[in-house]
Amino acid sequence: MRMKPGRPDLGPRAALFDVPAAGGGPGVTFLGVSSLLFDDGEHAVLTDGFFSRPSLLRVGLGRIAPDAARIGAVLGRLGLDDEGSRLRAVVPVHTHYDHALDSAVVARRTGAALLGGESAANVGRGAGLPADRIRVVGPGAQVELGSFTLTFVGSAHCPPDRYPGTVDRPVVPPVRAGAYRCGEAWSVLVAHAGGRTALVQGSAGFVPGALDGLRADVAYLGVGQLGVQDESYLRGYWTETVAAVGARDVVLIHWDDFFRPLDRPLRALPYAGDDLDVTLRVLGQLAAEQQVGLHLPTVWRREDPWSLRS
Repeated sequence: MRMKPGRPDLGPRAALFDVPAAGGGPGVTFLGVSSLLFDDGEHAVLTDGFFSRPSLLRVGLGRIAPDAARIGAVLGRLGLDDEGSRLRAVVPVHTHYDHALDSAVVARRTGAALLGGESAANVGRGAGLPADRIRVVGPGAQVELGSFTLTFVGSAHCPPDRYPGTVDRPVVPPVRAGAYRCGEAWSVLVAHAGGRTALVQGSAGFVPGALDGLRADVAYLGVGQLGVQDESYLRGYWTETVAAVGARDVVLIHWDDFFRPLDRPLRALPYAGDDLDVTLRVLGQLAAEQQVGLHLPTVWRREDPWSLRS
């Protein structure tokens, strides 16, 4: 079977980039892959914080480490490059390098805590993050962070998991990408004191029934590797995430080529690794059938997904 060349064209999908810019109140800024900044101007929480985005050649053949210049550029643009910043926590959705590589550095530079399982804690320890800034949580944990409350639900990575297992000792970069094993994967429910809720499903994996009984207005749905699964998997994924929490709108994340720097226009992953065309076709059908809005986020723009139905 011949490998399909090229990558999906985002141009014909321009209408999907329709999440409105946020005004007052909480907003969400998409920063590539599964990095999302939830911010109400007083308090903020960040998933992943992966900004270094090393090249495919370095990931495949070399050793990787956080890129201080790239991290600083992003934090400066967001107004967070200060240990007294409003950022309360950095939360890796799991500990593969494209989620957790920079998480401890971001926490250190902003004064935030690093939240996650023991694998995330070992990423923090390897980066020299003080122990009082590392917080280990388990499934079902609820953590209050200023005006935000996070609920952690155990999840799974989308198959195939190229680096399975847990991170059992501190990771001290530079290291091979495989040192960042998956670790504990999470579905994270983000609730704001103003009553708005969002599910962050950073990886296209799921645990059947894990989200039953929880509710979220919006689902940020990771779709990396989803387009190479069979259609029954896509439908099951939607059922166990979007339908389970009753989300009215879905914003797709983890579709971008994360070997490309964040200061260049985002593009979809190549067909060699994923097929966003398939993902949009199947999820688009499900969204239409269930009257759920389907959207793509605009990088760097602080958006208000809750206003889509107002």
